[in-house]
Amino acid sequence: MTGDKPQFPASVYRYGTRPDPRFSLANERTFLAWIRTSLALLAGGVALEALKVPIQEGFRFAAAAVFVVLGLLSAIQAWFGWMRTERALREDRTLPAPSLGLVLTLGITLGIVLIVVGFFW
Repeated sequence: MTGDKPQFPASVYRYGTRPDPRFSLANERTFLAWIRTSLALLAGGVALEALKVPIQEGFRFAAAAVFVVLGLLSAIQAWFGWMRTERALREDRTLPAPSLGLVLTLGITLGIVLIVVGFFW
């Protein structure tokens, strides 16, 4: 790889060998899916507050906060998940599982419960 420009992040690209481009592109699509999830969660949280949905105020704010925090966590998962997976591909290791899957599932469930309870409160 002499003559190649250094790639960012070096913590990923300085190790191992280049994987099959199809795998790297699939990893990039997964990264973008996490980013879309992050944007959807952030938009949902902002919409709950901006549109003044007819839900008891405390529950509405709590649900909005949960969705915004989950959106931020999803963006973090996107970046670190991409890095971990790309490095595993380059080192021919087993691919890591998403580290926030359970947190997101429980958080989204909590947000929905808050909305339903706030609606009937």
